[in-house]
Formats: sequence, structure tokens, C-alpha cells
Amino acid sequence: MDKQEFENYLKKIPKAEIHVHIEAVITLDTVKKLYKNRFEKEMSQEEQDSLFSYEDLNGFIQSFLKVQDLLVCEDDFNFVFDDLSNYLVNNGVSYCEAFFAPTAFLKKGFDYSKMIQVFSKKIEQIKAEHNITVKLLLDVSRTFGLENAMNNYNLLKEYPCSHVIGIGLGGAEQKGPAKDFAPVYEQAIKDGFKVVAHAGEDVGPESIWDSINYLHTQRVGHGITAIQDEKLIDELAKSKLPLEICITSNTFTKKIVQKASEHPIRAFFDKGVFVTVNTDDPVFFKTDLLNEYWICHNELGFSLDEIKQLIINSFNASFISDAEKQDFIKQVNEAY
Repeated sequence: MDKQEFENYLKKIPKAEIHVHIEAVITLDTVKKLYKNRFEKEMSQEEQDSLFSYEDLNGFIQSFLKVQDLLVCEDDFNFVFDDLSNYLVNNGVSYCEAFFAPTAFLKKGFDYSKMIQVFSKKIEQIKAEHNITVKLLLDVSRTFGLENAMNNYNLLKEYPCSHVIGIGLGGAEQKGPAKDFAPVYEQAIKDGFKVVAHAGEDVGPESIWDSINYLHTQRVGHGITAIQDEKLIDELAKSKLPLEICITSNTFTKKIVQKASEHPIRAFFDKGVFVTVNTDDPVFFKTDLLNEYWICHNELGFSLDEIKQLIINSFNASFISDAEKQDFIKQVNEAY
């Protein structure tokens, strides 16, 4: 089976994606449109190349912030969600949990409640038009410190929305140790929100341990440095704490993995660790969910039956009800 045949087949299988950032699903056409609105001129090829040129995680984060800066008002999120909708349809995604990072927009003077109104309208439109469910996780962000993270969380509480189900901890992992954000997570758990955290992407396994012990995270974003700690691998296999794996993203930033064929997802899977497949930031890493599964099959030796298990894992790792999980899994089995 070549790549085209594989992707044509897999597109028809219901899938979940549980680690993707909404601002990073926008297309290059939308980037150019937002740039023109922002600066009243066309984006040059040199500027375009520079925006998507980086050699490490911190370089990528700077580019991510530049893309965020292209949005000039809350209504610009309509473009973002239109691209998200197309992305989900094109990849056969039935259920998505996506991150949004409000800090940069709040610093620019955006109104949080207006952003949420746009998000809700577009999420309901995606559901009505395509029968795709989208839920959001607010990235409290380690990049800007604890006080900012708590401020973001307080906005989540102040403006409740059924589409926003919890918090995540993204940003520069080296600059914000997970344990520093324990107060935010303690409050979120107390208030009944879901909690996840990026960890073990750019820092060693100690970051994952801290996310487990101090944040009580319900999933780990990336988690690839667990491969350096056999005790942690054993703990993950025993606890079945899901890892949100993003192969191309991890390969692109080259902190731990230099090429896809070296990615530890294969070793994790074989050792009984609960792994899921995701994209993280499609436009930045020039990938999509179908391509990530192709990499698993073509470069990491996952059989079609194992690919099906990875798809089922993503539904089981999501925050939907057990009944909904079983319904989606039934659909996966029937489609396969």
C-alpha cells in the first residue's frame, strides 16, 4: 500500500486528535491574508520563509507568537476556525480537543469574552455542518510565569463555556518547570476542570515526573524523554497515563529525535505505554494527521491492526464519556 492508498483508506476511519493548537492549523493562504490585514501590504517570500524557519523549540515558539500577532481583532478567529474545520474534514477527524493560548491576544487588548463568543459560534457551526465535535483546552502558558497562568485560569472560570473543558501547560518548557504551576492546577482540579500538560518535549524525564506528581496531569503532551528513564516507562505502562505523541513536531525541533524512524513511540507501544498520535502544529511542521499515521506505518513498522489500536487509543484518552468512547470505537471497528 503506497501513501496515497493508505491516506485514502484512513481518511474514511473516524479519528480523534487530542493535541493540536488552533493557531497552528491555519493555512498559508490565511497567514498571507492576516498579514495583509495587519500591515496593509503583501507578505514577501522572504518574510514567509523567515516565519517558518527555525531550528529548535524556542525558535518555533517565536514564530508561533509572530503568527498570533497577525490577528488584529477577535473576529479574525473566524479564519482560524474555518481552517480548523477544513483540516478536520480533510483528515477524517470526528472528535478534536484543541489548545488555544490567550496570553498574546490579551496582551494586545483582545476581549476574552468576545473571543469565546467567536469560538463557540464556530464550534457549533462545525458540529452542524460536519458532525465533528470540537472541545478546547486553555493553555495557561508556562512562558509568562505563574501569575499570568493564574490570570488566564481565572478568565476560564469567569466566563464559563461548555466548549472549554480544561487547561493545558504549553510554551517554553525550559523556562517554566511544571511544579511552578501547581497552584493553578490544584485550583482547576478542585473546580472540576480537565488538566493536561506538555512535558518531556524539550526537558528530561524529570519534567514528566513533576507533571505527574505536582500537576496531577491527566495526559502528558509529547512525553518523549520518558525513553531515558526505565522506571518512568514502567510507571506509564502501569498507570496507563496517555501520552500525546507528535512525531513530526518532535523530529522538527530535533531536541531528542533526529529523524522519524528513531522516534520512541514504537518502543513505548511495545512496552505497553498508552500512546496516541497527533500533529501539534500542522502548518509549522508541514504535516497533518493522516501523514502522522503514515509515518507510523511506513517508518516505524506499525501494522494496520496496530494503527487501528492507536486510533482507538486517541478516543479512549479523550475527555468524552465512556458511552461516547464506545460509540466511536464501534464506528472505527466497522469502518476498518
